[in-house]
Amino acid sequence: MEERLQKLLSNAGIASRREAEDLIRAGRVTLNGKAVTELGTRANPAKDDIRLDGERVFSGKPEYYVLYKPRNVVTTLDDDKNRPHVGAYVSRLQKRVFPVGRLDFDSEGLLLLTNDGEFSNRVMHPRYKVPKTYLVKVKGRPDERAVQRLRTGVMLEDGPTLPARVELSRPTRANTWLKITVYEGRNRIIRRMCERVRFPVVKLHRIGVGAIYLGKMKPGELRKFTPREMAYVKELLAAQPDRSGEAPRIAPTPQAQRKRLRHRAPRARKLGRGGRPGAGR
Repeated sequence: MEERLQKLLSNAGIASRREAEDLIRAGRVTLNGKAVTELGTRANPAKDDIRLDGERVFSGKPEYYVLYKPRNVVTTLDDDKNRPHVGAYVSRLQKRVFPVGRLDFDSEGLLLLTNDGEFSNRVMHPRYKVPKTYLVKVKGRPDERAVQRLRTGVMLEDGPTLPARVELSRPTRANTWLKITVYEGRNRIIRRMCERVRFPVVKLHRIGVGAIYLGKMKPGELRKFTPREMAYVKELLAAQPDRSGEAPRIAPTPQAQRKRLRHRAPRARKLGRGGRPGAGR
């Protein structure tokens, strides 16, 4: 899957998007042995030889890790504002890996790290509809109408959202926990969806991407993919989108489906009549 070179360099943690454009203009980036100076140039990191100052950007054995990103940490490998960043955790590995997508500064939870550009592209590309699951605390108590809008899709400034899976959990005094699974990776999509139905996000915690789950990890912990998760990587890399551009959803492995996740958030409860948890029982 081809992407613009400046985006690939940015995703690999080499530089910001703007800095990557400067590197390309300066002729420091080569593609398959030839210097590139055009910003529109596209490449596939899984197939093409991309180098900066002669050093290959995507190389070596594919590596896959899960990081529990704490809150108030930037999803970049460095930060010019001296904020805490993911690079501080990646440095423990002494390997060149980059974040797959991003989590907002004030969000926490599962963040994938890899040097496999094709895997990264497939996780993020809407064509593959990789499910991403979040535990979300919203302000107030959403009624059945608001929850149904989230399930069927809401209109945002950049277009309608795909249908989402939404479970309502036991409310606290002033807030409610929701478990939301989306199949696209637009910027701040969960927060924008909840704001659109007038229940803004108080806390956001990502617990799963595809068949890869956070489980009992704690903030700041870092681990390799398990054998079951590596089987999912192979499944995703082998998936073929249809000609219409809409691929079937990649189902978690049977083992992952059977696995019960434990978390501090209350158990999900079904909506009863009037949109109140447990009503009508």
